[in-house]
Amino acid sequence: MGGNDPELRDGDAAAVQAFEPHRRRLRGLAYRMLGSVADAEDVVQDAYLRWHATDRRRVADARAFLSKTVVRLCLDHLKSARHRRESYVGPWLPEPLLDEAADPAGADIDLADDLSVALLLVLERLSPLERAAFLLHDVFDLGFAEIADALGRNEAACRQLAARARRHVQSAPPRFAVPLDEGARLADAFLAASRSGDVAALGRLLAADAVAYTDGGGRKAAALNPIRGRDKLLRFYAGLARKAGQLFPEVVYRGRINGLAGFITVEADDTLQTTALDIRDGVIAALYIVRNPEKLAHLDRRRLAGG
Repeated sequence: MGGNDPELRDGDAAAVQAFEPHRRRLRGLAYRMLGSVADAEDVVQDAYLRWHATDRRRVADARAFLSKTVVRLCLDHLKSARHRRESYVGPWLPEPLLDEAADPAGADIDLADDLSVALLLVLERLSPLERAAFLLHDVFDLGFAEIADALGRNEAACRQLAARARRHVQSAPPRFAVPLDEGARLADAFLAASRSGDVAALGRLLAADAVAYTDGGGRKAAALNPIRGRDKLLRFYAGLARKAGQLFPEVVYRGRINGLAGFITVEADDTLQTTALDIRDGVIAALYIVRNPEKLAHLDRRRLAGG
């Protein structure tokens, strides 16, 4: 049969119609597993191709089937990426995800909607199987029988995997939504103070135990270890301001990055850089800075500049 056969076209349309309601959640699942926007998109597309080739009349629960398919694909991907991750230069951060949709001001963040860097870093410290069991059960509401089928383990083992992961996640500080205007105000104040070298203003913005993670991946200049404590951060940014002189970066985006207040700049050396600020109790508790160009390839610089 040719590609214009009406029955084939109807089959394609039916597959797409059944798949699309799940795409956003599947993308979120893959992104949490991999920490990469581009890889998550590839996995979801591969899952669709498998869905299209499946006899869907035999699928009792499309959501469970697709979730299991995505997790299996992610686990395969993580096996091939293990060496690259283990030999990564400096702090590893997930690829930044821009989010134009604001969280409700003052509302707690539901785990199913949490794509914060802090959560992704906790997930990164788990084994791939722990990560998969936790996400499938606690975030995507699959039963342990289905998880056992997805992971090739028995139900008891999957319960243990999810429980270990849950303890790690629960030990991380909770994230609370910051109203857009407060986040924007602090982000603008931080940008101005850090680039001008205004140590007094910067000190008022940072928590005493603030920490900065800078991800250059060995491809761009970045701190090789997290910078911990307000005093060290003040010295770090004062040094950057002296080196930069009067050269201020071009700001091409202001808004949410992984649900956090942040901005994207084009630095003096033409490096694209994302900065996300974890704000707690009115001050900046953590900074997540991505400079690795491989992790920023999904961002369209011209679209950002024109937005």
